[in-house]
This record gives sequence, C-alpha cells and structure tokens, in this order.
Amino acid sequence: MIPYTVNIKLAARTLTGTLNLQNKTAVDWGWQGLIAQGCHSSILIIDPNTAQTIQVLERHKANVVKVKWSRENYYHNLSSPYCLRLASGDASGKIIVWDVVSGTAHCEIQEHSKPIQDLEWLWNQDASRDLLLAVHPPNYIVLWNGDTGTKLWKKSYAENILSFSFDPFDPSNMALLTSEGIVFITDFSHSKPPGSAGKKVYIASPHASPAHTKPAPAAAPAPTGAKKALNKVKVLITNEKPTAEAVTLNDCLQLSYLPSKRNHMLLLYPREILILDLELSQTVGVVAIERSGVPFIQVIPCAQRDALYCLHENGCITLRVCRSTTAPEETADPEQSVQELVYDLRSQCDAIRVTKTVRPYRMVICPVNENSAGLMVSDGRVMLWELKAHTGKAAANPSSGLSPLYSPVSFCGAPLGPNRKRIPDLSLNSMIGQTLIAGEAPPPSSNQQEVQLKFLLTGLLSGLPLPPFAIRMCPPLTTKNINHYQPLLAVGTSNGSVLVYNLTSGLLHKELSVHSCEVRGIEWVSLTSFLCFATSAPNNMGMVRNELQHVDLPTGRCFAFRGERGNDEPPIEMIKVSHLKQYLVVVFRDKPLELWDIRTGTLLREMAKNFPTVTALEWSPSHNLKSLKKKQMAAREAMARQTVSDAEQSSVESSVISLLQDAESKSETSQAISAREHFVFTDTDGQVYHITVEGNTVKDGARIPPDGSMGSIACIAWKGDTLVLGDVDGNLNFWDLKARLSRGIPTHRGWVKKIRFAPGKGNQKLLVMYTDGAEVWDTKEVQMVSSMRIGRNVNYRILDIDWCTSDKVVLASDDGCIRVLEMAMKYASYRMDEQDLTDPVWCPYLLVPRAALTLKAFLLLQPWSGTFTMDITQVDYTEKDEIKGLIQEQLNSLSNDMKSVLQDPEFTLLQRCLLVSRLFGDESDLHFWTVASHYLQSFAQARQLSVSTAEGQAQSEGTQPPPQNHLDICHDVLCESSYFQKFQLDRVHLQEVKRSSYEHTKKCADQLLLLGQTDRAVQLLLETSADNPSYYCDSLKACLVTTITSSGPSQSTIKLVATNMIANGKLAEGVQLLCLIDKAADACRYLQTYGEWNRAAWLAKVRLSPAESSDVLKRWAEHLCSPQVNQKSKAILVLLSLGCFYKVGEMLHSMRQFDRAALFIEACLKYGVMEANDSSNKLIEAAFLDYARLLRSLGLREGAALWASRAGSAGEQLMEELFQGEGGVPEAIFGEEEVELGQESTE
Repeated sequence: MIPYTVNIKLAARTLTGTLNLQNKTAVDWGWQGLIAQGCHSSILIIDPNTAQTIQVLERHKANVVKVKWSRENYYHNLSSPYCLRLASGDASGKIIVWDVVSGTAHCEIQEHSKPIQDLEWLWNQDASRDLLLAVHPPNYIVLWNGDTGTKLWKKSYAENILSFSFDPFDPSNMALLTSEGIVFITDFSHSKPPGSAGKKVYIASPHASPAHTKPAPAAAPAPTGAKKALNKVKVLITNEKPTAEAVTLNDCLQLSYLPSKRNHMLLLYPREILILDLELSQTVGVVAIERSGVPFIQVIPCAQRDALYCLHENGCITLRVCRSTTAPEETADPEQSVQELVYDLRSQCDAIRVTKTVRPYRMVICPVNENSAGLMVSDGRVMLWELKAHTGKAAANPSSGLSPLYSPVSFCGAPLGPNRKRIPDLSLNSMIGQTLIAGEAPPPSSNQQEVQLKFLLTGLLSGLPLPPFAIRMCPPLTTKNINHYQPLLAVGTSNGSVLVYNLTSGLLHKELSVHSCEVRGIEWVSLTSFLCFATSAPNNMGMVRNELQHVDLPTGRCFAFRGERGNDEPPIEMIKVSHLKQYLVVVFRDKPLELWDIRTGTLLREMAKNFPTVTALEWSPSHNLKSLKKKQMAAREAMARQTVSDAEQSSVESSVISLLQDAESKSETSQAISAREHFVFTDTDGQVYHITVEGNTVKDGARIPPDGSMGSIACIAWKGDTLVLGDVDGNLNFWDLKARLSRGIPTHRGWVKKIRFAPGKGNQKLLVMYTDGAEVWDTKEVQMVSSMRIGRNVNYRILDIDWCTSDKVVLASDDGCIRVLEMAMKYASYRMDEQDLTDPVWCPYLLVPRAALTLKAFLLLQPWSGTFTMDITQVDYTEKDEIKGLIQEQLNSLSNDMKSVLQDPEFTLLQRCLLVSRLFGDESDLHFWTVASHYLQSFAQARQLSVSTAEGQAQSEGTQPPPQNHLDICHDVLCESSYFQKFQLDRVHLQEVKRSSYEHTKKCADQLLLLGQTDRAVQLLLETSADNPSYYCDSLKACLVTTITSSGPSQSTIKLVATNMIANGKLAEGVQLLCLIDKAADACRYLQTYGEWNRAAWLAKVRLSPAESSDVLKRWAEHLCSPQVNQKSKAILVLLSLGCFYKVGEMLHSMRQFDRAALFIEACLKYGVMEANDSSNKLIEAAFLDYARLLRSLGLREGAALWASRAGSAGEQLMEELFQGEGGVPEAIFGEEEVELGQESTE
C-alpha cells in the first residue's frame, strides 16, 4: 500500500468526457511542452510526459473550436519571462487569451458571432510577441494585440477563408486557403493590413487521383496508383478560374508550408498529399494512397528533417521520410531515375477501432523534438505515441527497396565519441541523420548505424463515457477515519459500469463493470463499499429486471444483494441507506417497499399489499447507539469486576483466561448490537409517515397530515433538527423540529429533483437540484446562498448533484463533464500550483519567473564548485525554502537519462546550452545555439587545420572536418555555401524534370543561368517552339550564352546593357546578364538596392566566393538590424554563419541578453576563435560582469562570484559587495575557482 497523506481541501476541478464535433480542430501542442485541448466549452491542459490533466480552463459559453499556444521565439528574462499563454476561440466568435497557471483570462476579444476559423500567434517580431492573427468568418482576417485585446487592423477578402499558413522562412509571406483556391499574400506586416488582395491561384481538383478513376478494364494491367497520379497531376495550380466541370469539389483538407525547406508547400487531399515548389507553382512530389488504403485526415510536416506525420481515418499515424535523391548506381533503368520527391513510409502505429461515436479527430506533434505525437479521439481519449529508434542491422525484407536510414554522427551539436553518453531518442534529428542530396558523398559506413523507427504508446488519457450519470460521493471525512480516508466519487454510467474517481488527483481509481444496463443510483455502505442499482427497459407489461449489486472496492467483488429476486417486477425507484449503514430501504414503483439488514444481507420486512405508495423517503439522523454503548460498557465493567474478585489468588494463567473471555464477550456484544433507527416517508397525498426499525422489529409511528400549501412531495432531506421537503411545483418546506415550526418557500423553479444536506457537524447548507439548474440554501437562515441556471450562467443541463466536502459540490452535466465547484458554483479554473499531482511534471513554466530563470542558470553553470549536482540545496542560493522546494521538484522530475547526461563531465558547454534550450522549449535559444555551436566548431576546426599546415606538420587523417556535418537545410541561407549550392542544383534538376509548360521551362532556364549551369540552360532555351512569340528572343539568348567570352569589349557592353535594364525596371533580366559575365557581386548589390534582400542572399550563397558573399551577407545583417526592419535575432544568426563572433558578442551584450552573451563569449574563448587581448578584453569583462549581476539578482551568489572573479577590476568590486559582512571573500571558493579556470584555459 502506498502511504498517502489526506488532503482535506479538494481542488475545484472538472472531469471531462467525450468531445463535441466542433472541438475537432481545437488542439495544440506548444513549445512549452503541454497539450491544450478543447472539450465542449472547457479547455484541458495535458502534460504529455506523465499523461495527466493538470488544468481545466472554463470561461467560454460556446464550444471551443481553436486553441493556440503562444510561441517562445523570444529572449527570456525577468521582464519577458517563461509563461504559459494560450489563445482559444469558440463557436460564438469569442477569443480568450489565458494565463494558464492561474487559470485567469488576460483579455477577451469579440468581433463577430460566428465560429473562429483559424488562430495563430505571430512568431517573428523582435518587438512584440503579443500579436494574434485570427480568421473571423466569413472573410475577415484581424490582427489583435493578445495582451490588451485591442484591434490593430482588419482586412476582408473576396472569398470565404478556411484557414491560413505562415511561411516559416519569411514572415511577410502567408497563404490563405479559401473556398475557391489559394490566396498568396507577400506583404504581410504587423503595422498595417496587406495592401493588395493577394495573388489568387485556383486548385484544379486532382481528378486523376486513384480515388476518382474508374477501374481499368481487366485486360490491361493498370499502373499503380502513385504512378498514375503522377502522370495526370502535371499542372495543378492555374491562375485562371477553372471551368465548372473541371472543379467537382475543392476537397483540399489542409495547406501548410514545409518548415524543412524554403518555398515548398503541401496540399492535403483525402487520397494524396501534393508537394508544391512555389517558385514554379508546380507539383514536385505526390504521396498517393493505393485504392485499398485508408484516406488521410491530416498531415504535419516536420522542420528538423524532411518528413511528414500523417493521420489516417482509422486513427493510424504514419511517418514518411523524404528519400535521399542520390540515385543508387545499380539502377540504370531510366524509368527509375525519373525524379520527384518521394516520401517513404518508415513507421506506423496501431489503428483504433472506429465506430459511429469513436473516430480520430486530430493529431499533434511535439514542436520541440518532433518525435512524439498525440492523437485525440472523439470519445475523449488522448493517445500519446513516441517514436523510438532501434539501431543495428535491419532484419526487414530487403525487397522493400528502401534505402536504410542512418543514425546521426553527432549529439547536441558535437561529434559523438566512441563511448559518449547520449540520449538517442531526444529529438527527430538525433534519431535519423540528414537526407543525402545528389552530388554528396555517402558517409563512411564505419561510424554509422542503421536505424529502424517504431511507435510506442507511452500514455493514454481516457475521459468519462457518454452521459447520463448517477453520482455519489463516499461518506464524509471524520476524525475517526482521517488516517485512511480517500475522497472517492462513484459515477454510474449508461452502459452499466461504475467509475470510481479519486478527487484529490482527479484520476480514475477503479472502473468496475457491475450492471448490464444504465445505473440509476448508488449508495455507499462504508468507505470502501457501495450498493448500486440498475433497471432494464420495461416489457409490454411494464415489468423490468432489477439489479441491485453490493460492490466491495478493494477486492472488486460484486454480488447480487437481493439474491434471486429481481426478475419481472416493477422497477426500483430508489434505495436509501440508514445513517449507521445498518438498514436499507428499497422503494419500488407499484409495489410495497422492502426493508433489508445490510450487515447480514437479510430481508427484514416486505410491506403488506395495502402499504401506501411512497413518493419520497429519508432516514432520520437520530439513533440510540450512544445509550446502547453506555449500557454495554456498564455490563462489561460488571463482568470484569466479577472475574477479578473470584480469582484474586489464582495464578497468571487465569488472568490470561479472563482476558480471553473478555475479548469473546466483547466480540459477541459488538455483533449483536443493533441500534434503533427511524425513517420518514410521504405518500401520494402528502401525508408524512414515521417508522422505527430496531433489530428485526418494525414499528409504525406518528403520522403528520399533509401541508396544504405543498403539492406532491418529491424529496426529503433531514439533518439535525431540520427536515426539508421539496415538491413537484418547486416549493421548499423547512421544518424546525425543535421549535415545531414549518416554513414554506416557493422557488418558482419547477420540480425539485433532489435535495442533499452538506456533511460536517452543524453545517446546515442544502443543495437543491431542479430540471434547469441547482441552488445552495442555508437552512439556518432559510435563504438562498447561490444559484446556477441553464441559459443564464451556464449552457449545460445538470443531471445529478452531491456534496464532495463541506464546502464543495459536485455536479454531473449533460455535456459529459463532472465538475467539482465551490459552493458559489462559479467557474472551476484553479491555480495549477494548488493541486496535488500524482506524478511530478517537468514544466519550468509553472515556476514563478525568477525561479524558472534560476533553474535554467543552475543547469547551465554545472559544475557547482567543482561537483556536478542535481540538488539545488548544495548551491549557495538565497531564496525562500518554498521556492527552493519547487525548483527541486522540477529537477527531480527529469528522466534519469537526462540527469546523467547533464552531470556528465565530458558534456561541453555548447551541448549543455543546446540541451537546456530543448528542455525549456525555448525556440529562440534553440535556434541561436544550434547555429552558434555548429559554426564555432567548424571555424575552430578550420583554424586548427590552418595552424597545423602553417607549422608544417604532416596532416593527420583525424583533422579533416568530418563530412555530413553541415547545418540542416531548414536553416536555409545559414547553411554552408557548398551544401546550399548542391541543394539548389538538386532542386532545379527536379523542377526541370517536372516542368510542363513554356512558363516553367523559362523559369528553369533563368535559375540555371543564375546557378552558372550555362550548357543546360542553352538546351532549355533551344526547346522553345517556333510558333511561340518569344522564340526569336530565346534563340538569341541561347547564342549569347554560348558565345560569351571574357574579352573586354563584350564584357563592358553587356554590363552597360544590364545596368540600363535594371534602371528601367527589368531587374531580373539585368541580374541574369551580370551573372553571365561573372559579375554576380554587382548583381547582388543591385538586388539589395532594390530591396530584394532574400534574393541577393540566395545569389551570394550560390555564386560568390566566400569573401564576396560575406560582404553581401554583412550588408544584409546591417539591414536586418535597422529599426524599420527590427529583426536583430535573424541578423545575429547571419553573422554567426559568417564567423563574425566578436560582433555577435557585442550585439548580444548591447541587446541586454547577458546570459547568452557571457556563455557565448566563454564558448568562443574555449574554442579559440576569440582571443583575450586588449581590444576584446573590454567586451569580455563587461559581458561577464553583467552576467554576474544577473546571477546575483536571481540569488545565485556562488555563480555570481565565479563570473565576477573573471571580470577584471569592476568584478572585484562586485565580489566585495557579494561577500560584505562575511569577512571578505571566502578563500575556499577562490581556490576552487582558480583550479576551474585553470582547467578551462588548458582545454
């Protein structure tokens, strides 16, 4: 048995059930590491690692249709802390921005009253991270400030907007999916609405997809689905509106930009995924489903690798990875080398059983690591799948023809040594290596292992089944049961099972299949056992099968309480258990009631046929147990006295005997003791009867005539000296039995369905349930305390009620939820830090801002005074113990793998920065450290090489920088030029294979000329047919390209023509001419002058020498830093890729990113790419000093002392301030620091 402490104060919470169809799209997995999911009008916050619901947000009145976590793409400090911010939109057009930890709303936004179609936080602005873009139906997009709720701008379009997608590489581009086609916007900005109506393209529905074709005649072997789809889907995107018969139905389900490579987009249809290259508006890849395959519902493209997660209609999630384009030498078959992007199926998870009510809704992928998926099922289940990599030789059949996937050669940005610690399944890019591209040497097979991918189900959350429910809380907490009390709620469901929830954690404690039909009522008979009854559907005589079961929770044993009885009798109306849990009354519809003894399970009395019909019944809380116990004690004492006097002289044995006798008599009396209890009931006339039960005798007591003001009595409640009657007309009658007064109050709310007194001595609160809601009354004052009514303050009907503690009520409602609410019955969002979770959750965002930053510094600055530790108490840290405890809880919740890697002395500073940014889900940190660690290492290697060759050493084979170690192409222009160039050539080659019109051919030829592939370009230019108007022009161009020589006059002529063309608005043509005569540097300068910054950077990467290209990119970085562009973070990444590390350090420091600046400079010094000399010392000392100050403000004195000791004279001053009043600087710290610094410098 696990020891647990009793938490008497239960948190308000909501247990949720099945989803509404409108909740289908309302799910999001944020960078913060949590999943948000809409369930009717509430929002669940789920921790995917431990599969627990950690918060439920309630404020919406309508169904939630969209939820979006804010992006973490900004530098975090105390003024912009780690916080959980979520935007949600509902079916009535309201958007709420939440502070999730406290469960409160930052702001509420309302524009129109139709369901929100799409929501997205802007991710790119260095200036503001509060901007939220929303699609308000039918055709408006509105930009809001999500912090204040003010509208910044609004723009309408011609067609209905279904959804939108931002270009992950260029914040000014976005695409809208409309009811007719796609609208591309290229001038999106947060300061003003897009000026133009955008470029409209229409999607010609891919008829020829295998889904729509008639089966071919059996004689001819039909080509496979994918081939056929490719043959037909040549042109998919047209600028003219297609004719009516061409578009049967725009069944495009989704459009998304690919985050793994620039200018690619996917369109999802039920039977295929089309990959478009937007430069050509041309399909370059199709993932088609065979005719017998299961259609797609949704696809999520990954950023770290060119891979797609697809969700199918049977709930199966598949992972498809792009095949590398290096063609294997063996295939000389020309058919095979027809190139396109092929996505191979690499892994799939199990499907679910789809029924009418159970179907998959949506999948979400972890954005930080891209290796775990969550599947939302309509019945409220959340299935959490993780992708696992298994290395080793494949046992798979080689006939599948898939080239193997390899594991990467580095972990967290550093090359893997032979026995380095690593976490293999950390993220997608640490599981599978990069996709090779044409012209790249495959890696040496020695240090690479083949990888198989598998999905593993690591978590499952299940919701409540469909309503209706019958709920009952277990007996209340008392001083006697405090040591073993568990707040259990029993929920009877429509399929006959009983769910028992532990309300401390909100988790399902047991699920028991008890009945074969809908459970009608439950009554507890002890803390661990209950009775429940169910009635089957009536036959034509109105008779039913009654099931009354006694359930013992610890063992799960059920037995039929009434034995063989129960077939063919009138239905049970209610069961009532007496206060001492001795007796049970079973009331039937048209049959006299039965009285049972619960302890022995015997029938005491079946009432006579002429017994009045019972409409309401309640046991009295008064009984004679105390007087009986007193009598018993007196008898026992007399016995004890007698035995002692008889045997005063006898030996010890007799005293033992007497003890045994005593024990026997005790057990006998406790068995036989039967207290007297009473119950009252009313008949159809409203007459109140009083009946006494003692042992097996039943006596009829007084009768009280009906109260004229009351209608037919529907329910009774009795506590202390107060008896309350409720009738079918909504009147409540309060009887004060002591003062013999009665008082009737009409509530005017219709039939009183149920009334229950609150537990606790002297607590006279009463919970009343009506058909349209509920009320809490105070029976002492006879006045209403709180009320809830459908339509007024809630939008659900209440099905059942109970008290769960003396001040909290529990309500079951028809939206499939069970809510634990305060007595005021207001919204049930709670503070996340107030509740008891069964498993600890790693989420630094739950900490207060200072503590989160402290935790980050604690992990980054290992080792502390020479030891690697995961215990914050070992560090000199001045803070309240409560907060220390919370930080320690976070540290404890890390996995053992993670702890061992973080405590590994071999783990470098750069790897640590990368890993911690992943742990925190800090998007901007992750980008910065990925690029920084890559280029720091590559420049350090280059420098070593140049040093070793300069010293005339023979080059050892180990110094060659390893192949394969380039940045992923998702970093676009930040990649090495050589790799970038290969990728662009590869892409043009693909475009060339795919072109299908003169337009496409012309674009390809232009690209080839810019890339310097003149021969191939000439071939394309000569393909122009003679009847084409530009035939003459193209032919001349071909001649020009082939005859260009480097003679002076021709060069100057061409340059003159090019500059004139550019001056007269023909920028692209002029740039092409300049590239022909190898004047690409001038071309880049012109492009930049005319504001084509991205194009210029692209051209510099593919055509210029490193020195020239570096100039172009530096100009671009300056432009990015300018106040009107304000993309300094992007500029820093560009400078990193150029190796301008000193400039980066300066910029970080001037942007007040002190921790990043100090750690970066430290890494530069370690790798020897920055020298500590007179010119750089000023920056180094300033950065270290500011970091020391930052650490001091967080309370980490020891860390502050370490950095201050390295910050020159100003640092010494800070050291003195740190250790004032402690007798100067402690020697020990100093000594250890000297040692550490010594170590660092020798590295």
